[in-house]
Order: sequence, then structure tokens, then C-alpha cells
Amino acid sequence: MVKAYNVAILGATGAVGTRLLEQLAQSTIPVAELKLLASARSAGQTREFKGQTITIEEATPEAFEGVDLVLASAGGSVSANLAPEAVKRGAVVVDNSSFWRMNDDVPLVVPEVNEAALFGHQGIIANPNCSTIQMMVALEPVRQAYGLNQIIVSTYQAASGAGQTAWDELTNQADQKLAGEAMTANVLPVKGDKEHYPLAFNLLPQIDVFEDEDYTHEEWKMIKETKKIMLGDKAAKDIKVTATAVRVPVGIGHGESIYFEVGDAERASVDGIRQALSVAPGVVLQDDPAHQVYPQPVNAEGKRDTFVGRIRRDVENTGSFHMWVVADNLLKGAAWNTVQIAERLVALDLVRVPTDSHIRTEEA
Repeated sequence: MVKAYNVAILGATGAVGTRLLEQLAQSTIPVAELKLLASARSAGQTREFKGQTITIEEATPEAFEGVDLVLASAGGSVSANLAPEAVKRGAVVVDNSSFWRMNDDVPLVVPEVNEAALFGHQGIIANPNCSTIQMMVALEPVRQAYGLNQIIVSTYQAASGAGQTAWDELTNQADQKLAGEAMTANVLPVKGDKEHYPLAFNLLPQIDVFEDEDYTHEEWKMIKETKKIMLGDKAAKDIKVTATAVRVPVGIGHGESIYFEVGDAERASVDGIRQALSVAPGVVLQDDPAHQVYPQPVNAEGKRDTFVGRIRRDVENTGSFHMWVVADNLLKGAAWNTVQIAERLVALDLVRVPTDSHIRTEEA
């Protein structure tokens, strides 16, 4: 008899939460009962799930009683407070916020890359940053085939990665500009920072706040998360990683220009990399320059896959190559990767909290 699970979606009304509901409905997870949890102001609203009308409840510690599996996308502070409460009540949490990602007790997982990390979970599994996820899916086949020494990535990140308000502001600014009006900016590059700039018809080389060495928090995320996912250590030196993160006036779909240096320069080739990617899970190869075939955000929207193209050798540096990678940041970059992790937990019979579970709750 197939076991069914009581599932909760935390942050059910947000852009990612809405997609979590859609992806769960399409997943292989047997759902016995579904709870939709959100803030008090959203409580009482309803959503549809497989022909059922479900009333949204306020997210409180008690709401997790009897829940087996939590899919969370409610922001760092909410996850910091409520994820441990869910674990105390026996639920396993797959969290999409940034709060738990660098915690040494919490696996950071992209199923195509490091599924084995799930076996050590203590009740919480972290979903990586959207821009990191698609880069890992694209580069892991290369690493497996030829090794990796260095990654230099420049991102072209969609407005929706900053939330619905940023996305709405982009469309409003476009209307204002086309009407000959001054564009108003109150959200980007960072709502809580001092200055705000329009994104419409513009590029913003700042995603999140500036930190050490004048890298932004987003850039440090990509550096540290890559090392943790691929090498199991956020401070590992085996692969050098550098990132520049840029917000672009696109609604959905992150693009990334990636330069990478392989370990086995003698064997590596463009054809070999294409071959490795053509059979890699979660990858769609779109690489035919002669016919202008390459990944584009407009074509990736609504799809679970990671799209890779423009693969070419670096003509100045032996053993180095370039690629262009695109994915729907709200699906593979968030909702689908979260549900995909949950699917693997179910398949591996890991939807259970270890009796000796221990997670330090400070943010790393």
C-alpha cells in the first residue's frame, strides 16, 4: 500500500507559494491532506488543489501538528521561527528562504547534483538560491566529466526574483516611460537600502546589499552555495568561484554567462561538453549557433528544465570554456526544485525526523 503524506505549504499566497501548489499537484507525492499556511491577513482565503477547495490558515506553531512534510517559501524570518517548530512536531521542512542555506546542520540540495546529502538531514533541507541552482545543473555534468577548477559567472536576473512588488514596479515603470512620464522607483535594487533606481530600460548591478570586498549578498550566496553543493564545504578552495549579479528588465527567467576552467584540459572539448549535457538530467541543450538556436528567458518561462547553449572554448585560455544558461527562476529556481527535493525524500523514505535531530538555529 502506498503511503500518503500530510503536507503543508508555508507561504502559500506568494509568487513562489502559488507555484509550489501547482508543482505539488503535478508531482508524484501522495498527498493525504494538504494545509495552506500564510500570514493572518491571508487566512480565510481559499485555493484549489486537485478539485478540492482549501481554506488558508494562519501560520502558527500549532498549525504543523500532524504534518509530515512542509514546503516553505515565506521568507527568512518566518522560516527561522517556524521551521524548528514544524520539526519539533515531527515534520520535515524543505525551505526556500536563505536563512538555513549556510547552516552546517542543513543540507543544501539540487537533486541533479547532490541528492546524497539528503540522507544526513536533521529535519530541515534548504533550497539554494535561484541563480545558484541553474548554474549547478548546468555545470555538474562538466565537473563529472572533466573536473572544475574555476567558475566566473555574470547573472542577468529577472525582476520576479525580487518578489511580486518588484515585478509590478517594472511593468509600471515601462508604462510610465512609454507615456513620457518620470519613472517612480521604490523597490529596487534593494527595498531596504538608501537609494532606489528604475529597472525598466535599465540594468542594476546590485542584487541585495553590499558586503565584504564590495560583493553583494547575492554574489556571496552564489560563491558559498556553489562550494557547499559541489564540495560539501562553503569555504572549500578546490573550485574558485566569482560572481557578478545584475538585475535586468525581464519578468521571469534568469540568464547566466558562465566562464569555467576544467581540470582535465587535455580531454575536454566543446563536443564532449555538449555530449555530457545532452544526457544530463534536468538539462535541455539548445546550442546551434548556425541556426541561431540558444536559450532565452521567454522560452524558459513555465518550464522545469535548465536550458544551456552558446558553449564555446575560450580562445585565449587553454582548458577554459563559456556557456549561456537560462531557467525559470520561480520554478527550477524555487518552487520546482523544492517539490523535486520533496519527491526524492518520499522516494528514498526520508520523510522522517531523526530521533537525535539537532540544528543550531543561528543564521550562518
